[in-house]
Amino acid sequence: MKFTRQRYQLGSLTKEKRKAGPGVWIFRWRENTPEGRVNRKVVVGTVQEFPTKTAARKAAEPLHASAIADNPAVPVTVKQLVKHYTDNELSSKAHSTQRTVETSLKVWIVPIWGELRLSDVRTVTVERWLQGLSLANATKAKVRNVMHGIFAHGCRYEWLYKNPISLVRQSAKREKMPDVLDAEELKKLLAELQNPARAMVFLTAATGLRVSEALGLKWSDVDFGTGAINLSRAIVHQHIGEMKTEASQKPVPMDGALSTALLEWSGQTPYSQPEDWVFASPKMNGKQPYWPETLLKCYVQPIAKRLSITKKIGWHTFRRTLATLLTGSDENAKTTQELMRHANAGITMNLYAQALTRAKRAAHLKVVEMIRPAAETASVPLCSHAEEGESVSA
Repeated sequence: MKFTRQRYQLGSLTKEKRKAGPGVWIFRWRENTPEGRVNRKVVVGTVQEFPTKTAARKAAEPLHASAIADNPAVPVTVKQLVKHYTDNELSSKAHSTQRTVETSLKVWIVPIWGELRLSDVRTVTVERWLQGLSLANATKAKVRNVMHGIFAHGCRYEWLYKNPISLVRQSAKREKMPDVLDAEELKKLLAELQNPARAMVFLTAATGLRVSEALGLKWSDVDFGTGAINLSRAIVHQHIGEMKTEASQKPVPMDGALSTALLEWSGQTPYSQPEDWVFASPKMNGKQPYWPETLLKCYVQPIAKRLSITKKIGWHTFRRTLATLLTGSDENAKTTQELMRHANAGITMNLYAQALTRAKRAAHLKVVEMIRPAAETASVPLCSHAEEGESVSA
């Protein structure tokens, strides 16, 4: 197969030797004229004046800007570059990533920087702008990274010589450590919750599943015979997507009271066929899972408040809690890492061969017994707020 390099008529900088005297840097570009496209070239300077290509590029920037301005297909402003990025690259990313990028672009980047020429975006100016935003460090870092991705897109298309965001400093360090629950708090919460919230909390707390992974489960993924849950999909805003990482696809153990709790829930839900969602929404006739906010805001958080648990609870709280309980139980770091399914570039392992080791199963069962609720509970109908939320379809 023959590959041809796409040309963008944005100019190229090359070094040429001369028979007499030092070599020179030549900038070439195409220019649109009434007679058609014309090839142009100009000597930027000698290699003595500009010893490195970086120095020569800097000297040629006015010529490069002129070549870009002469080509209407080339983005000149940040807003135009954003449009090209969203049209040609953003759609290839995960749905959750698309949502994050679109929010950053719509709320922060385009309103402030959209009309600015690409050549006028300066590293220090962006850094100072980020410092002045009334946002958490993690959110500022996301905005910075989205902006970096936009300019990297321009660099790949050779519209920019360098990415002005590369040297922008922005810490993502948490200003406050996120809350985790202790075993007693989690045990009390599970004892008071009713299905499906109880099954969902028990599952995420005992396995560390992300909420998108839990909502993406079908009953065919839950193997009661082998005591394992197989993972192959995640659901974000009712969009089915791939797992976050390769490590995330590893099966997780399902033993003891957790297996019993899920079996109990399968007998209560009207959607218990192999291809049904484990947490299918009755409001949507089982065609999609619950919205995560419905179970959290209508059941989990109100019960926690009633139990005088003042910690801020989200679905990721239960994943963090599992890691904390495992560490507090003196489990070794390797077992904890595998149970949490954290990706580690330094370790490559078979997708299934080491997925359910004896140590992992024992550690998992220990946590299950630590948080096992005292009494069985029945399924309850949705509250009015939940019904309203469940009626929103993607």
